[in-house]
Amino acid sequence: MKILVVEDDERISDAVVEYLGELHYAVEAVYDGQSAWDLLEAFTYDLILLDVMLPIMDGVTLCRKLRAKGFEIPILMLTARDTIGDKVDGLDAGADDYLVKPFELPELSARIRALLRRGAATAPPILSWGDLSLNPSSCEVYYGEQLLPLSPKEYKLLEFFLRNGRRVFSRAQILEHLWAFEQLPEEATVKAHIRGLRQKLEASGAPSDIIETVYGLGYRLKEEPANIA
Repeated sequence: MKILVVEDDERISDAVVEYLGELHYAVEAVYDGQSAWDLLEAFTYDLILLDVMLPIMDGVTLCRKLRAKGFEIPILMLTARDTIGDKVDGLDAGADDYLVKPFELPELSARIRALLRRGAATAPPILSWGDLSLNPSSCEVYYGEQLLPLSPKEYKLLEFFLRNGRRVFSRAQILEHLWAFEQLPEEATVKAHIRGLRQKLEASGAPSDIIETVYGLGYRLKEEPANIA
């Protein structure tokens, strides 16, 4: 899951980015509304954390602009302004939720999880493929009863494919979804992480080709094996 943090207080922004990174989110941060708009026009995000008081373009204006352009991405507004009128303005502009500063980081993560669940209401709470299961709440992956020792990036890769069915993704698309813009590595990094994920799947008894290569196009989730009665 990729999150854009739009917050002009660098102390708050840095704390949020570090915390969410530890929770396996790919996080990018900008400090004004116009920079956020530029990124949102070019890249795909799963959620926006949006401060109200921003330079160049304020959060309410950015929120209205996004909704007017048809963006349906969940937006959680962050602000020190806690009057009813301020909350109404933010929600009327198109925000999905409103969190008043100062806030506790665990509450922030709970609000994010709620919005992401709402945005993917049809997604099962436990993602599965055959005997493989991934629990987004605990960030644990099991094959049968065995816990897989995945790295954060391997976990994100597996979750990404499990959430997207059999859709094919190029290496560039995978980089865009799972790495922050300022940290984009070479495309060969994707190949290396997929190789490492396959090796750990195989070592745990799971099929190593759950993520299959579509030559010339990219990667996709292999068709799930049929249940035999």
